[in-house]
Amino acid sequence: MKEIFTIGVFGIIRDEKNRILFVLRNDYDLWNLPGGGLEKGESPWEGVIREIKEETGLNAEVIRLIGVYSKPDKDEVVFSFECKVIDGELTLNEEAKDIRYFPFNEIPNNTSKKQVERVRDMLEGADDGVIMKIQRGKSSIELIKEGRL
Repeated sequence: MKEIFTIGVFGIIRDEKNRILFVLRNDYDLWNLPGGGLEKGESPWEGVIREIKEETGLNAEVIRLIGVYSKPDKDEVVFSFECKVIDGELTLNEEAKDIRYFPFNEIPNNTSKKQVERVRDMLEGADDGVIMKIQRGKSSIELIKEGRL
């Protein structure tokens, strides 16, 4: 039997005050970086640009790859990119009930902990190259369902 992996792509976008852009999901009370699953035929860098546009209304471009994260518990690989806004307006939609920039030390508690770790990796790693890391444990959605997030 062939193993199937999912591929996630997420963009870390900072504003002029160095705040990070997060999206409050419509389906769960959870803040996420803009991003999601890669679609068939897409490159990871194309997928993150599409996801940012779908979730925020912003047109963005990739600056660099920050990290590649393996989630062996979920058979998932996640690419994290530093991105910058080209144009567009923040727009609420069926995926986002709120979209906001937060200083790193004020990220809400109901934010995906694995994504907070990825932002920290970017901020602390600066230009040290691509981070390769294994992230284990339950997803934020599983923790929400258990009442632990």
